[in-house]
Amino acid sequence: MAARFVTRFAPSPTGRLHRGHAFSALCAHEAARAAGGRFLLRIEDIDATRCRSEYEAGIYEDLAWLGLSWEQPVRRQSEHLADYRAALEALAREGLVYRCLRTRKEILAEIGHAPHGAMEAFRGGPLPPDEEARRLAAGEAFAWRLSLSAAEVRLGGFGGLTFVEEGEGPRGETGTVQASPELGGDVVLARKDVGVAYHLAVVVDDALQGITHVIRGQDLFEAAHVQRLLQALLGLPTPVYRHHRLLTGPDGKRYAKRDKAETLAEIRARGVTAAELRRELSFD
Repeated sequence: MAARFVTRFAPSPTGRLHRGHAFSALCAHEAARAAGGRFLLRIEDIDATRCRSEYEAGIYEDLAWLGLSWEQPVRRQSEHLADYRAALEALAREGLVYRCLRTRKEILAEIGHAPHGAMEAFRGGPLPPDEEARRLAAGEAFAWRLSLSAAEVRLGGFGGLTFVEEGEGPRGETGTVQASPELGGDVVLARKDVGVAYHLAVVVDDALQGITHVIRGQDLFEAAHVQRLLQALLGLPTPVYRHHRLLTGPDGKRYAKRDKAETLAEIRARGVTAAELRRELSFD
C-alpha cells in the first residue's frame, strides 16, 4: 500500500513570518488537503543564539490567522538532539565525517578564492593527527563535516542518486533529477557548540515524521542534492520534492527576514484580512 501523503511546513523562529512564508505554508497545507493527507508543523529551532520563544509564538499566531491547522504535538528540533546525535554517530562509525578545525580564513585560502557560497563548496579532510590533537587540546571550535570522498567510495559513486521533483528547480529541473552532492562540497553536519546543523536535522526529521512530500521554495532546491546523499548513507527513505516559485516584492527581490520584509503581523495590523491575503497569494 502506498504511503499516505504527508508534508510539513518547517520555519525557524528567528523572526516573524512574511508573505513568502505564508505562500510556502499555504502551498503545503493545500496540497495535503487536496490529497486527503496530513500537514505537520515543525519548529527548526536548533540555532539557540537566534531563535526566540516570542517568534515561535508568532508562528502559531500567524498560521492560525491564515486558517491553517496542523497535527499536535509540534516537533521542536531543540527537544530531539539525541536523534541527530545518533545519526551523526552512525556516520562517524563508518568514517563518513571528520572534524574540521579550519577557520574561515584557512578554508578560503585552500579554495583559492572567496566567492559567495565558497564555504559550502569546500572539500578537505581531517588535519594531520598531531595538529588536530594540539588544536583540540587548546579548546578550538570545530565542525563535523561530511566527507564527500568517503561517501563516494561507500556508495560506489553518486550516479545512482536521484530524486523526483514534482515542481521545478530554479533552472527548470523537473521529473527525475540526478543528484549532484559534489556541488555542495563537504557540508557541515554539526558544530561543537550545537549538536546538529540544518542538512542532517532535516533529513532525520523527515524520516522520523514519515514525510512523503517536501514542499518548499526554490531557494532550497540545491539542498535536495546533499540531503539525497545523506538519505542514502543513513538508509532513510527519499521523499518526493515539490519546489515552488519564490514570491518577490515590488523591488523584484524575494521576501526575506534579513531585508525586513513586511511581516504578517504588520499586514494584519493594517486591517488586511486573512481572506484578502490568501486571495493576493492566489489561494481561495
